[in-house]
Amino acid sequence: MLETTSLILSDEVATAKAAGKPIVALETTIVTHGMPYPENIATALAVEDIVRAAGAVPATIAIMDGKIRVGLTAEELERLAGLKNVMKLSRADLAFALSTGRPGATTVAATMIAADLAGIRVFATGGIGGVHRGAETSFDVSADLHELARTPVAVVCAGAKALLDIPKTLEVLETLGVPVVTYGQDELPAFWSRQSGLPSPLRLDAAGEIAAFIAKRDELGLAGGVLVANPVPAADEIPADEMRAYIEQAIIDAERDKIRAKSVTPYVLGRILELTAGRSLVTNIALVKNNARLAAEIAAALA
Repeated sequence: MLETTSLILSDEVATAKAAGKPIVALETTIVTHGMPYPENIATALAVEDIVRAAGAVPATIAIMDGKIRVGLTAEELERLAGLKNVMKLSRADLAFALSTGRPGATTVAATMIAADLAGIRVFATGGIGGVHRGAETSFDVSADLHELARTPVAVVCAGAKALLDIPKTLEVLETLGVPVVTYGQDELPAFWSRQSGLPSPLRLDAAGEIAAFIAKRDELGLAGGVLVANPVPAADEIPADEMRAYIEQAIIDAERDKIRAKSVTPYVLGRILELTAGRSLVTNIALVKNNARLAAEIAAALA
């Protein structure tokens, strides 16, 4: 844990740290950019409850009032959801938001940075960013991938968001030396779908095994984090073949409307929500909850 005056731990998180209890970091783009109101608040609170039920303490992270807030109350989550012009923060602009007092929701990269500052080793999210389609000409590659290579936080997700170029994302992670472990199956999941058509580089079948792997990396002094790909429950998935058509149409619409940079993912997610008549949101909520449960189990095993 590094010393900085920009970091504020909630009473619950501070007490858990002092007692050596397991803690799970949670991001807030799900509240400000990823889901509509009121599902965003309901999901954020439900995820926190799942973490607690699994024996860990939730630490939802956001930038508010010029500080990195690690652990938000229900009232603070409501306030964040109601703020205007909330920045979607990554490594490049985290310090900007703090220095200017702008409110910000944390992406995977920014949440990892904040979690590391707070000494939190495990983070649950929906899906990571990655290599965008057409990146060979646009060079649009998420900072999440480089953050995984440099910051020692285990990220539990349902895979890279399926609107990305998953094969290229996996290739970049391999190049950067980031371990990709799929929980309980041999095939890498694809966010809304359990199958991506790609074999997972590594497989482990228990939270304790994942914790032991993380501990062994620490022992060896290996830098960076671990990506844990946790397939969405079978009852909640949208099959990959069906999902592919929705994604293709949403990307076509984004190109037509000249959507660029950080605006692409929220736009495409919104179009997919419309095209699936709300099913993608139901699946998204289910996979986030599933990831929170596994993350809490891993954090408890590490503690």
